[in-house]
Amino acid sequence: MQPVLSFEQAPPISVPYRFFLTAPLFGIVAGLILAWYGEDAFVSRWSSGALAMTHLIVVDFMLQAMCGSLLQFVAVVAGANIWRPRLVAAVVHPLITAGAVLLASAFVLEIPVLFLLAASVFAIALGLFLTVMALALLNTPARGMTIHVLRLAVMGLLITLLLGITLAVVLGTQRTDFPLLVFVNVHVAWGLGGWALMLVIGVSYLVVPMFQLTPSYPVWLTRALPAGLLAVLMLWSMQLLATHGEAQNWQSGVSIIGMVLAGLYAGATLWLQARRRRRLTDVTFAYWRIAMLSLLVYVCSWIIFEAFPQLGNHPRAALWLGVLALPGVFLSIIIGMLYKIMPFLNWLHLQRLCDPKAPPPNMKQMIPEAAMRGQMRLHLGAIVLLLAAIWWTPLTTLAGLVFAAACVWLEWNLIGAVRIYENFRDRILASCADHES
Repeated sequence: MQPVLSFEQAPPISVPYRFFLTAPLFGIVAGLILAWYGEDAFVSRWSSGALAMTHLIVVDFMLQAMCGSLLQFVAVVAGANIWRPRLVAAVVHPLITAGAVLLASAFVLEIPVLFLLAASVFAIALGLFLTVMALALLNTPARGMTIHVLRLAVMGLLITLLLGITLAVVLGTQRTDFPLLVFVNVHVAWGLGGWALMLVIGVSYLVVPMFQLTPSYPVWLTRALPAGLLAVLMLWSMQLLATHGEAQNWQSGVSIIGMVLAGLYAGATLWLQARRRRRLTDVTFAYWRIAMLSLLVYVCSWIIFEAFPQLGNHPRAALWLGVLALPGVFLSIIIGMLYKIMPFLNWLHLQRLCDPKAPPPNMKQMIPEAAMRGQMRLHLGAIVLLLAAIWWTPLTTLAGLVFAAACVWLEWNLIGAVRIYENFRDRILASCADHES
């Protein structure tokens, strides 16, 4: 049973918009950093450029957009009462932004104290955010797999945060007796699998059938995916931490199960899209398809790297997987959803004001279709260039610039949607004032 949407519970439009408008700015910075470092950035996953770019994408682009979406999604889908959403947004948003700047600066400048400052800032910001989200999701009367998986995703973010703070403190204090690589791998696994992918899975149970007019996900799959993914993450991470990274015979099998689950989810989503009731494809649909195809390529690449260690141990193998996961899977889904969420929020909040003489534009007029498709093509080109640059590094600067340009175009499109909202809001309020006078 799907939860009943409670649009009256939606927070003020400024709450999610501050997160949405900030996110692409750090994508621009990430692309410029990559272009600045050039070929040196893709030497390995441990280069300063690669680490800075990765964390700018993960802890600001992705985290900003996902936090803003959750504040909106949990209120509407779960019918939950978000405690003081304006205050939460006013505290969490600037702190996440500051933490991202501190963390990226720590990697670029190699100043240990910045890691400690970033850890403190993220602890405050996400501590508040997680507390508010947990209380809202635990106290909501709504039921269904979407709510259940959102709770698991919030737990995944908590574990990712605790591991990240631990790593930042270790780097800030420059401890040398700590199993750093083991904690990094567990941190990455929970961040991508337990938080990001879990959230995408939970959201997709509702938005893919609703927005893309597909059949619902099979009931057995909606139950097996989150449970299996959680079990894999717990078994794999506990074994890795307990043995300090020493490989066990069954560890590879557990990892393969996790990859199969991710591939099953991607395949099921593509299968549902192929059975959609409306044959026209909008940009959100196309972005989801890019994301699911990227996820399938990620899974196949991971299995190949596991089967052929000489490939998997290559310094750039992890970079290949990182590009597929971040710009390929998660940014594609985030951008596609922003193109659906922002026009809908504009329309919803304009409808709430008062009945104007001229109705507000429909959702398709909020962001021009040609602008969205042009930006999507540039984003796809950036993904292709980034993947090519991993193996032929002279393309790195161009890849960084194209990625930055795609983020600039995204920001321009989102700003345009906000301008349309503000223009019609002012016209509606002026019309109401004239009518009252």
